[in-house]
Amino acid sequence: MRVQRFLHIIDGISTWVGKASAWLIIGLMLLVCAEVFKRYILNMPTAWIFDASNILYGSLFMLGGAYTLAQNAHVRGDFLYSSMKPRTQATLDIILYVVFFIPGILALVYAGYDYAALSWRISEHSTTTADGPPIYHFKTVIPIAGALVLLQGFAEIVRCIECLRTGAWPSRLKDVAEMDVVGEQLAGSDIVDDEERRRAIERAARIDETARQRGMGSELQS
Repeated sequence: MRVQRFLHIIDGISTWVGKASAWLIIGLMLLVCAEVFKRYILNMPTAWIFDASNILYGSLFMLGGAYTLAQNAHVRGDFLYSSMKPRTQATLDIILYVVFFIPGILALVYAGYDYAALSWRISEHSTTTADGPPIYHFKTVIPIAGALVLLQGFAEIVRCIECLRTGAWPSRLKDVAEMDVVGEQLAGSDIVDDEERRRAIERAARIDETARQRGMGSELQS
């Protein structure tokens, strides 16, 4: 129970940061909409809009990394992995985490810190456009995001060790997911029972049927 509590605490930190940074997409949307209006309606384009949109999207992308890892949602070529037993999966995962993940993320944090520190010292501004916006705060996101991913990585290693000990994967904090992803997870899960799997499949089927009927209605109207 203490191990599970520790894992959920780390998962909770990554989830909170991921959901908080997701609000950046609202700022990005408003920024792009305002620029489209200014550029095409008022004929007053903004020189630094490209840099600003990169800053917002880049920050969102990096700060969402730990959350994605906490949800086990990173892209994986799992045509072999998904058919393995949990202990075999955990063995493979822990080797990859120790050999590749930890050294790579440590290098990211170390290099990102120097990168950001130099940017702050020279009060760096973007050179993509004339009179570009400051970017030292954006570069600070690099080591912060790396540290968050590293923290979640340690939790994943603990999760692998626990799986090797018990033969089953520890639970994760549940969050929203697409129905096709839910169906795939339930189909290969040993945690949920048959009744819960059946209800999830029925919900997914109802959503598919509703979408199909709406599509047919649109075709008839056209």
